[in-house]
Amino acid sequence: MAPKQTPPFRAEHIGSLLRPDYLLEARRMFDRREITREQLREIEDRAIKGAIDMQRKVGIKSFTDGEYRFYDGFFEYLEGFEEVGNPPLEIFKLYVPDIHAFTTNNTKPATTTLCTGKIKYVESGYIPQFEALKELVHPDEVKNIKITLAAPEWFHLRHGEHAFVPGVYTDREDYFNDIAAAYRQELEVLYAAGCRNVQIDDPLLAYFCDVSMLKGMDDEGTDADALLDAYIRLYNNCISTRPQDMTVGLHLCRGNFRHSMHFSEGGYDAIAVKLFNEVNVDCYYLEYDTERAGTFEPLRHLPKHKSLVLGLITSKFPELENKTLLRERVFDAARIVASGTGETMDEALKRISVSPQCGFASHEEGNLLTASDMEQKLQLVKDLAASIWTDA
Repeated sequence: MAPKQTPPFRAEHIGSLLRPDYLLEARRMFDRREITREQLREIEDRAIKGAIDMQRKVGIKSFTDGEYRFYDGFFEYLEGFEEVGNPPLEIFKLYVPDIHAFTTNNTKPATTTLCTGKIKYVESGYIPQFEALKELVHPDEVKNIKITLAAPEWFHLRHGEHAFVPGVYTDREDYFNDIAAAYRQELEVLYAAGCRNVQIDDPLLAYFCDVSMLKGMDDEGTDADALLDAYIRLYNNCISTRPQDMTVGLHLCRGNFRHSMHFSEGGYDAIAVKLFNEVNVDCYYLEYDTERAGTFEPLRHLPKHKSLVLGLITSKFPELENKTLLRERVFDAARIVASGTGETMDEALKRISVSPQCGFASHEEGNLLTASDMEQKLQLVKDLAASIWTDA
């Protein structure tokens, strides 16, 4: 069978890769104004070329730049948002798992971003990343490049009613509508540049599986179900005009902070029906490397027209998983998917891929692995896929 030609591919990865020491040092030198932006760009290009070579070597087709350029690329490029230094703790929702983790350790977020004016799309922060990556891959690989996007509700969950300044918007739906309009423009611009593969990174939706956050919302008087419904409407509004041949995936995890730290726990049971049937994405990249993600049972709600990427291999620690046991887990998941749709296990397998549970360096410092460990993890992803699918 010919290799699978469209994403998600059988062997996937989530996006971020460990940054070489020389790249981290170059960033520090740039911050100290010891090198120019052009010099930093040359060093970034060198590191990204190495990352692409590594991805190609192990057999990963959905190329990313490893998130080596150190910017997110969405909210900070929109008119109407401002970075706020030393924000008061009172504007944060302390029940949100990552905020709770910081404050429990007597750490307050140093900055945040708030909406202080009407939101307007001005320019793309992702296009420079995409165009630079296009120059470093083969022409026939451009369609496989994966751009990872920020979750549209990122700041709202953290700040709730404080996410936008009073008087700017009458309610959260108006605020969400303008975010969605900007998101649609972003996808339009990326598509025009040749991008056909995007992944929205969203640990926040997985927070709705965390009992402690749900209790905090209930104690505050926030209707968690209504808020989740509002976020689903926001998502669907964001991607309502995306072209049919642009794959949109949604990645859920439970946090991937520096030094392999996670923030939340809880299976997908609480959100599975809505997540799989109401969010109009093409595929789901799901954390499934530990018991904190729960069982495969919620996968019975995955409809036939959607794909699933099982994040079975941890990106947090260097120990290599057993491939035989991983294969059995993939088959277990396929049986449960099939039980919900009436498919055979083999039919369900056609809609499944494998990956690490998250990126290797969602923050500058990265997880507790070496570059060699990371490459072996990605090689295991490819080897696992090749042991199951002839089109891997």
